[in-house]
Amino acid sequence: MNRAIVVALVISVAAVSAAGTVLIINFGDTGKPALTEEQRAIRERFFGSSKELPTIKEGQEMRPRW
Repeated sequence: MNRAIVVALVISVAAVSAAGTVLIINFGDTGKPALTEEQRAIRERFFGSSKELPTIKEGQEMRPRW
């Protein structure tokens, strides 16, 4: 095979895969909320509320080991 043909094939495969990815991502976005209000209430009850956590005072400083 000629080098130009191989390059053209690679570019076309990349373009088709990019277009397919965009179509799949846009198709999944239907505009409806991910969770119903009932599911959201159950999740907040199980995992805790969505309130802001208090700040940590006089805590240990976290530094990387390296």
